[in-house]
Amino acid sequence: MGPERKDKIGFGNLRLIQKPGEFCYGVDSVIISDFAAKCKKNIKKAADLGTGTGIIPLILSYKTRIPEIVGFEIQRDAVELAKRNVSENGLDDRIKIIGCDIKNIPRDLWGTMDMVVTNPPYVADGSGLQNPELTMAKARHEITADMNDFIHAAAKLLKNKGDFYIVHRPSRLTDLLFFARKNGLEPKEMRLVCPDKEKTANIVMLHCTKDGGKELKILDPLLIYDMVGNYSEEIMGIYERECQK
Repeated sequence: MGPERKDKIGFGNLRLIQKPGEFCYGVDSVIISDFAAKCKKNIKKAADLGTGTGIIPLILSYKTRIPEIVGFEIQRDAVELAKRNVSENGLDDRIKIIGCDIKNIPRDLWGTMDMVVTNPPYVADGSGLQNPELTMAKARHEITADMNDFIHAAAKLLKNKGDFYIVHRPSRLTDLLFFARKNGLEPKEMRLVCPDKEKTANIVMLHCTKDGGKELKILDPLLIYDMVGNYSEEIMGIYERECQK
């Protein structure tokens, strides 16, 4: 068990307990949370697959009025940390953390979600250099579940016409679109994310609708930094934009 730190995450007074020696959240969790929060439907129940320390449910609680958010996580230490983060921020009435394998989500939860969000491991098992620390490896490599497992779990959880949001790497876009449609999640919006205007995209965000119509809209790219290395105006706006209550 490594040392802990408690960080303000830039969304109101929300704080997150993290372990620097293990996997900490990155900007991809922030941007996919914001992407999902822009959904104009009346979302009453949402889920986050592979929630880690609970960062996506926390951001969604700040940016939306969603009354019930469920985070699923397989790693025991992360489950306990996520539960502590929920309690630390006084959100036990809105956020529930469930420790389970996303390949074995309880059947009584199938078809109950209006929205599912996920920031899954990006690297296919057996590809690339794997971190010797198992906790880090599981967060970055498809060791416990692969892309199709995450998308299949989302499809099971979603109600008809429910919305699915996933962030991944552009190099795996073909697989992403294939598995989405294979599981009945029709791609509706796609947005590439670039470090700045002179660099190619290194992140892609995809929004799908369960049993939706066949039409994909390509959105303008999102730039993370300006040309002097500061967060772009849009990224700064993500941190400043909260739920209008």
